[in-house]
Order: sequence, then structure tokens, then C-alpha cells
Amino acid sequence: MADQTFTLNNGVKIPALGLGTWQGEHDKVKHAVSYALKNGYRLIDGAYCYGNEEAVGEGIKDALDSGIRREDIFVVTKVWATYTSRVELGLEKSLKNLGLDYVDLFLVHWPLLCNPEGNDDKFPKLPDGSRDIIHDYSHVQIWKNMEKLVGSGKVRAIGVCNYSKKYLEELLPHATVVPAVNQIENHPALPQQEIVDLCKEKGIHIMAYSPLGSTGGPLMSAEPVTKIAEKHGVKASTVLLSYHIARGSTVLAKSVTPERIKENLTIVKLDDEDMKLLKDYSDDLTKNKKLQRFVYPPWGIDFGFPDKS
Repeated sequence: MADQTFTLNNGVKIPALGLGTWQGEHDKVKHAVSYALKNGYRLIDGAYCYGNEEAVGEGIKDALDSGIRREDIFVVTKVWATYTSRVELGLEKSLKNLGLDYVDLFLVHWPLLCNPEGNDDKFPKLPDGSRDIIHDYSHVQIWKNMEKLVGSGKVRAIGVCNYSKKYLEELLPHATVVPAVNQIENHPALPQQEIVDLCKEKGIHIMAYSPLGSTGGPLMSAEPVTKIAEKHGVKASTVLLSYHIARGSTVLAKSVTPERIKENLTIVKLDDEDMKLLKDYSDDLTKNKKLQRFVYPPWGIDFGFPDKS
């Protein structure tokens, strides 16, 4: 399954499964990236904000030194909120950190601008402790900044993260380049079907993060998940990763443990009965207002997610 790909709206092929690197320590991330690439992964997802792009770059270099070709690796990174008014600089900093000449996909991490002249490179704060955000800077302008990168040779595709249906509907009428990807938190407890449907209609590929929910969360032991896992003779995590590929989405599996990294390569083909079980589970959570979003930083902004709680 590691070699399965989807085709983005600009013709670039993106792997169906990737390694996530959020919240990983330097050496662990370096070794995880290297191990993943040497064992079949071809997509590595990172971000300037994670503070470990250098480690990701070292892991990629180790894989390249082993004979893997750069053109066979799909590298994703994201421009952080303090750089959304100067995305060229944000990209240059990421490229330098990664030790690369280009990235395959460059994303807007969150649709906002933090004060680029604030008191911190990533999380500038106001005297009251709240985040120092430039509220009158439009996310549409951020995308216009991103569009200027197309044709630079430094990105093969551009896209967004954490965009709600509302934000996409605000953006698309003004977009010269339709985002290739929308990376969102996605799992059966947060199907975000309204976003998935709109993106499919507009040719925007979904990339799912936090596919297992949270550590110790209810998803891994949810009855439909364990039932499907038993049916296929696999672990619950395999079912949750396979769910996205069955939906036509790329999924990011985050781990720094070699055994888990290798285990996450196992994807099973879920049939219509399996997908109905998971959909019914999602529909029940939606109906009873029990959807669970695990990643929602304290921005103090309503991004238009109806299920942000």
C-alpha cells in the first residue's frame, strides 16, 4: 500500500500514506524519517512550527545517502502564522532547515497572520498573554501570497490546512490557483463530511491528520472499529488508517517507533459493509453532538468549524 498514490489537481502524484512528524524530538524524528523512507514510506509531513525540520532533513539525507532518489520522496511542510504575510521567507527558512532545494507540497498551516514583528518568532503574545494576531489581515490575501510561489521551482504544489467549508467558500472565488490539498484533522469521530464533500467537488485532495484520534481516546476501542479489525484480522489502528484511503484521502501516521512505523504500512481494503459501519458510527456521534476534535489551538478565532467542541 505504500506505493499507492492519488493525483492532485495539478497532475502531481501524492502518496496515499505518509509519516507525520509533529511533537517528535530531534534524534527520534531523524531516525524515524530515515527508517520510514528505507522501509517503504514515500511521504514525509512536517512544518516550520514543529521546530524539527532540521531533524526531518537529516533523516531525508540519510535515506538519500542509502540510494533512495529525491524525486521518489514527497516532502510536505507548512508556512507558520508569523510568516503568512511573507511566505517566500517562510519557504526559504524551511528549505534551509530541510537542506532541500524544493518541497513537493507547501501548505498554509492556519489561515491567519500572527504579528511578524511580535515578541516571538512563532507564538508572539500580547501583554495579557493572548496570541498577538493581526485580525484585519485576510486569509484570502495569505493565499494570494502563496500563489506567487507557483512556478518558482521551489514548490511542486501549494495548499491549505485547517480550512473549514466556510473558509474555503470565502477563498475559492478569489483563487487563481485552486489549493491542491486541504490537510485537516479527520477520523470517524470527526468525519467533517461537509468539508470532504466540498473539497471533492472542487478537486481539492484531503490529507488527514490525527487519524487515530488522541492517545487513549475512544476511537481505538470503538465497537465498529474493533469489529472490523477482528473481521480482517488486523489492529484497530490499521482500520482507522485504511478508512481514509477508502475515502480517497491521504493519511498521516505519526510514530517514532520502528515497529509502529512498519506496522502502519499495513493497509486493508475496507468493503462497503465496513464503511457503512463507520459512517453509522460517525452519523450517530453527529446526531448526538458528540463529535471529538482533538486539535484546536487557542487562537481565539472562529474558523467556521461547526463541530469545534
